[in-house]
Amino acid sequence: MQKFKIVMKYLLAVLFIVAGINHFAHPAFYLKMMPPYLPWHLALVYLSGIAEIVFGALVLFPRFARLAGWGLIALLIAVFPANLYMAQNPHLFPEVSQTVLFIRLPIQLLLIWWAWWATKPPRNA
Repeated sequence: MQKFKIVMKYLLAVLFIVAGINHFAHPAFYLKMMPPYLPWHLALVYLSGIAEIVFGALVLFPRFARLAGWGLIALLIAVFPANLYMAQNPHLFPEVSQTVLFIRLPIQLLLIWWAWWATKPPRNA
């Protein structure tokens, strides 16, 4: 089980680091996701990308893993309105099926659980 958890921790890190880099590679896509009521769209896209990269990387350092896990959880909660906005406005995302837009919503819960599980300390620690 310990080896499985280590692999899952590395996958979590890679997922968030790649996602964070994608914010800088394709900011236009993320700008479309931003609900109109939020200010500073471009700054928030870059800030969330930086947070994904930093917390994703920190997952791999035992000293910072727990902090990184809670940071990822907070980030996933913070970006949920953007995912909800996408699901409510599928016409803005014709390249993504409406089914996928709605499936993303409960996947947020799975990602939150994954971040919590992968970074929680072992019971004997």
